[in-house]
Amino acid sequence: YNSLKNELLQINQNILSLFSAAESIPELNVQFFDDWKKICIETEKQLSDDIIKIAVVGTIKSGKSTFVNSLLKNDYLKRGAGVVTSIVTKIRKGRQLKANLYFKSWNEINTDMEQAMVLLPPLRERSINDGFDIRQEKDRIDLQQILGSLSRKHLIADNSRNVNSLLLTSYLKGYEAVKEIISEDSTTMQYDENLFAQHRSFVGDESLSVYLKDIELEIDSVRFDSNVELADCQGSDSPNPLHIAMIQDYLLLTHFIIYIVSSRTGLRQADIKFLSMIRKMGIMDNILFIINCDFSEHESIEDIKSLAERIKEELSLLKTDPEVHCFSALYNLFKSQKTRLPEKEKQRLLQWEKEAAFITFSDMGTSQFETSLNHKLTQRRYTLLLKNHLERFGVIASGISNWIQLNHGVLTKDAQDADKIIAKIKQHQQKIKKLTAVIKSTLDGGVRKIKHELRSDIDQFFNFKYGGLLNDVIQFIRNYKPPSSIYEKDLKASNFSGLMFMVFQEFKQALDSLMAENINPEVIRFMREEEKKVKAFLESNTDPYDLLVQDAFAEYGNIVGDLGINLSYEMPEKIKMKDIDSIKRLTGLTLPPAVA
Repeated sequence: YNSLKNELLQINQNILSLFSAAESIPELNVQFFDDWKKICIETEKQLSDDIIKIAVVGTIKSGKSTFVNSLLKNDYLKRGAGVVTSIVTKIRKGRQLKANLYFKSWNEINTDMEQAMVLLPPLRERSINDGFDIRQEKDRIDLQQILGSLSRKHLIADNSRNVNSLLLTSYLKGYEAVKEIISEDSTTMQYDENLFAQHRSFVGDESLSVYLKDIELEIDSVRFDSNVELADCQGSDSPNPLHIAMIQDYLLLTHFIIYIVSSRTGLRQADIKFLSMIRKMGIMDNILFIINCDFSEHESIEDIKSLAERIKEELSLLKTDPEVHCFSALYNLFKSQKTRLPEKEKQRLLQWEKEAAFITFSDMGTSQFETSLNHKLTQRRYTLLLKNHLERFGVIASGISNWIQLNHGVLTKDAQDADKIIAKIKQHQQKIKKLTAVIKSTLDGGVRKIKHELRSDIDQFFNFKYGGLLNDVIQFIRNYKPPSSIYEKDLKASNFSGLMFMVFQEFKQALDSLMAENINPEVIRFMREEEKKVKAFLESNTDPYDLLVQDAFAEYGNIVGDLGINLSYEMPEKIKMKDIDSIKRLTGLTLPPAVA
C-alpha cells in the first residue's frame, strides 16, 4: 500500500510539472488547466493525510496493552491509570523512539474540576459562585476540607470510588508534580530515545494521568507503514461515562477495530455491554476478535478450543459469522524479546516452550491473524481508494494528451482549416455547456429535495412529542428517583448540602451513562444511515447522465476525427461517487465530540 501510494504521489508530481511546462508557453490561456491542477492538489493532500486507524479495545484485564506490545515486539506501553482517566495511546511509525504527552491547559483543568464540583458545599465565606482555580492555595485547601467532610460511605458506589470525588482528589494529589509543566495553553512534552520509558510514570499514576489529554508514541521499529495508526483504547468498561464517550469519538475515526477477549474470563457482561454499544453505532462490520490465551489457565488444547468455540457462539448473537483468532499475546511478546527477558520471565518462556501443543496452536492462530490483518491493510477498501486516485490521474493524463494532439493538429493545418477546427470545437463546447447546465440544474433541485428529507428525518428523530430520541432523555429525567434510603439515615447527622452534592452526582452519572451507552450510539447510527441515503441519492441522480456524457465524449472524438485529427482516448468509465469520509475530511465536516 505504502509503495503504491508513493508511486501515485510521484505520478501526481509529474502531472503538475507538465502543467508548469505548458504554462510557460507564451500567450497560452493558463486557466485551461485550473480544474485539473485543483484535482491534483486535492489528491496529493488526500494521499498524504490518508491514515488508516486501527483501534484496540476490550475490558480491563483482557490484555490490550500486552497485545499491542506483542505487535510492536517490545514493552512500549504501560497499563492505564484506572477509572479516573481514559487515555487513547496512539502509536505511529517514526524515525526514532519518541513519546509525545499532551497536557490540559489551566482553563481546561479548572473547568473539568468545576463540573465535578457542581452542588459541592462551600466552606468559610467562599461563595459557591466564585470561580475555582487550582493554582490558588486557598482553593486547594478548601476543596480538600470539603472532600474530607463528606461521608466516606457516600464516596463509594458499586464497590468503587465515586468518579467525581476521585477525579478531584487526583487533581489535588498531582498538582505539585505538574504545576511547572501546565500553562495557559495546551503543553506538549517529548521523551526521546533514552528518556522514552519515563512517559509511563504519567500513564501509571492516576494523579498525573488526570492532567493528560493525549499520548502519541513514535516507534522506529514498528512493523506497520507510516500511514497506519494503532490506538490502545483504555477505559471501555470505566465507571465514568465520559470515558466511554472519549472512546466513541475515536471509534468514529477508525477504519477497523480489534477487540480483545481474555481466555481467563471469557466473554463477560462488560464485553456484551460494550459490543452492543458498538453495534448500535453501526460500526460492527469492521471488527475482528482476539481471544488472548493464558496458557497457565488451561489444562489442554481441547479446553482452549472449547472455550474459543463457546465465545464465538456468544459473539454470533451480536455479529453474524464473527472473525475470531486465538493465540497468546504474552507468549508472542516474550518470544520477540527472548534475549532481553529478565530471568523470571525467561524461565516462564522456557516452560511454555516445553508445551509443544500450546505453542503450535498459538503460532497457528497468530499466523492466521497476521494474514488477515495484512489483507485488511493492503487490499480491500484501501487498495480501492488508491484505484480511485489512479483513475482520476488517468482522466487527467488522457485530457493532457488530447490537448497536446489537438493543438499539434491545429498548428499543422493552414489558417482556413485551423479556423474550421476551432469553430467546430466551439460549437461542441456550447453543446457541452448546455448539457452541464441541465445536469447542474437537475442536481440542484435534487439537493434541495434531499435536504428537505434530511431535515424531516432529523426533526422526527429528535422530536420528543412523537417518541423521538429526546423523549428518552426527558422521560429518564422525569422518572429518575434517587436512592433516598441510602441517604435518609444520614440526613440529620450530616451536612444537608453535602448530601445534596452526592445525590446530584449520582443523578449526573446516571444521566451521563444513558447518554454514552444509549443516546450517543443511536445518534451515530442515525448519522451513518443518513450518509448512506445521501450517497444513494447522488449515485441514483448521476446514473442517468452517464450515457449523455459518454455520447458527448464520442461525438467530440468524431468531430475532430472528421477534421483530420485522431485523438487517442478511452471512453470514460461510469461516474463514481467520492467516498463520504473523504468528502467530510476535505470539507472539514465533523461531529461535535461525544464527550462534550
